Amino acid sequence: MPAASLGSGVPTAKPRWSTTSYGDSTDTGPQELTTLGEHVSLCRAASSRFSGLQCGMLAVHGVVAARFVTTLAVLALLTGAVLLVA
Repeated sequence: MPAASLGSGVPTAKPRWSTTSYGDSTDTGPQELTTLGEHVSLCRAASSRFSGLQCGMLAVHGVVAARFVTTLAVLALLTGAVLLVA
C-alpha cells in the first residue's frame, strides 16, 4: 500500500474478492442449507434459558476434572463432618 494512502481512510485499490463457486453456479446448495440449519439450531440452543446453567456446570466440571483427587478428599471430609454433626 502506498504511504500516501495510510491514515487517509480511503483505500487506493479495489478489494480483491475470492469466491468458492469456482465458475459454478452461485446458488445455495442443499448441503449448505443443511449446515446453515445446524448452525442456527446450535445458536438457538446457546441462547436458551439453561445455557447459563450449562456454562456453570462446565466450569465446575473443569475444576473437578483438573483436581480429581483433591475433590475426592474434600468430599470425604465434608461427608465425615456431616456424619459427625448429625
